[in-house]
Amino acid sequence: MLDSSTCTLYELYDARFSSRPTAGSGAIWNLRSNALRPAGWTSADAAGLPILPGLLNYGQVRRAARTGTPIRHAIRFTAERTRSAYIWPARHEAGTSDNVNLPPMGARFRLRLKHYGLILADNGSNWYFGGAAFPRWPDGLVELLKRIPARDFVAVNESDVQPGHHPRDAVKNRAGRRPRRLGLARPALLREVIVNRL
Repeated sequence: MLDSSTCTLYELYDARFSSRPTAGSGAIWNLRSNALRPAGWTSADAAGLPILPGLLNYGQVRRAARTGTPIRHAIRFTAERTRSAYIWPARHEAGTSDNVNLPPMGARFRLRLKHYGLILADNGSNWYFGGAAFPRWPDGLVELLKRIPARDFVAVNESDVQPGHHPRDAVKNRAGRRPRRLGLARPALLREVIVNRL
């Protein structure tokens, strides 16, 4: 729920609406601030981040496809198996393994040569990223997005991006190594197909 008069976002996890509504957890976000939740705190997603700002919306995708301007925010995505660790800006982990080959919450991936991409925000289906509800999402576009293979993304080394901290403190996992690259991208293909279908 978004209160646009106060720029306040209210998000619930496991919400059930009935005569006695319940939720498993919730978070309140001041959208006029970049403040994060305290370290170790979850939210409506496992990484302790807000969900709404990480969703794709139809207007953004249409504008990006028609004009070539990038979507300038990280798009939240899920992975079936994650490491029991998190890296900034994530605030919480939900993994079941210390395996350094699994991504921690907060891990970022992007298409090669692109500035923006995905941020791991929750456990779920592999490489699943969501969009804001909109009745005109074309089925062809959704199918196209599903066909972008994981190998087209590269892991982003974020060890020096945590503001106000020394770079060596940004990685909250035991590996401390540079993330391995996941493969080559074909970013022009996505733009070409989207432009032709919107």
